[in-house]
Amino acid sequence: MQISADLFNSKTFGKMQIGDYQIFAVECERFALDGGAMFGTVPKALWEKSNPADEKNRIEMSARAMLIVGNGRKILVDTGMGQKWEPKYREMYKISESFLEQNLRRAGVSPEEITDVILTHLHFDHAGGATKLQDGKLVPTFPNATYYVQEANYKWAMSPNAREKASYLKENFVPLLEHNQLRFTNGETEIFPNIHLMLSHAHTHAQQLVRVTDGKTSVCYCGDLIPTSSHIPLPWVMGYDLYPLEIMEEKRKLLERAADEHWILFFEHDPFKDAADVVRAEKGIVKNTVFFIN
Repeated sequence: MQISADLFNSKTFGKMQIGDYQIFAVECERFALDGGAMFGTVPKALWEKSNPADEKNRIEMSARAMLIVGNGRKILVDTGMGQKWEPKYREMYKISESFLEQNLRRAGVSPEEITDVILTHLHFDHAGGATKLQDGKLVPTFPNATYYVQEANYKWAMSPNAREKASYLKENFVPLLEHNQLRFTNGETEIFPNIHLMLSHAHTHAQQLVRVTDGKTSVCYCGDLIPTSSHIPLPWVMGYDLYPLEIMEEKRKLLERAADEHWILFFEHDPFKDAADVVRAEKGIVKNTVFFIN
C-alpha cells in the first residue's frame, strides 16, 4: 500500500494505491449534527472527549467521498450534502460551502469526467450532492456518470417511514431516474473488477458499502455502518439507526473480518480522521493505525 500526502485548505485530500486503483479522500462539505443523535445512548461525558459540541450541542461532521481512479473509470462513492439547501436548513446543519469540485480538480478530475457514482444510500448527507440546480432546474451533478443505488433502497426512499421521511429528499435522486442516469443494483456483487458492494440493513434498508481490494489489502467505505472512528466500539451506535441491536451485529462481523483480512476502514463522516485499520485485542476489536490520506 502506498500513501502520499497533500493538504488542501486544511481539508482532507490525498490518495492511496490499492492494486490498479488510486483511492482519493475527497471532502465535499463540512456540516454539523446533534451529538446526542450521533451517539445514541452513549453519555455525552464520553463522546464529547473526542467530538466536542458547540452551544447547540452540534458536533462537526465531514461529508467525505471516496474517488476511485483506474481501469478506465473514475468512480465517486457518495456525494455529500450538496448545495441546494434553503438558508434555514443551511444554518441548522451548519453546512459549509462545497469543496467537492475543487478537491476533484486537485485529483486531476473534473465533474464531467466522473464515469460512475455509487450511492451507499439516499439519505440527504450521502446523496444531496448527486443533483444540483442549473437554470432553475434539477439536473445530475455529474452529467456523464451512471449512478448506482440498491433498488430496494430506492423503493424505500420513495415511500419512507415517518422516522426517515426528513432524510429522504426526492430532489436528490428522482432527477437521476428522469435523466436516465440511475441504475439499480440488487444484492452483493462485484460491480467493477475488484470493487465489491456489501449490504447493510440496520441503519436504513439496503445500504451498500464499497470495498476495493487487491487480494491482500482492502479499503472499505463504511458509510453509516461505522460513520466515524468513534463508532468503532460496538455499543457506540447512532440514534439515527433503525435497528441498534442489528447494527451492532453487522459492525461485529465487519470489524472481525477487517481485523483478520487487514482492511482499511474509510470513514465518511469523521471530521478528524480519514481512515484506520483495526486489530483484535482483549477488549474486542480496537482501532490500530490511523491513516490521514492527505
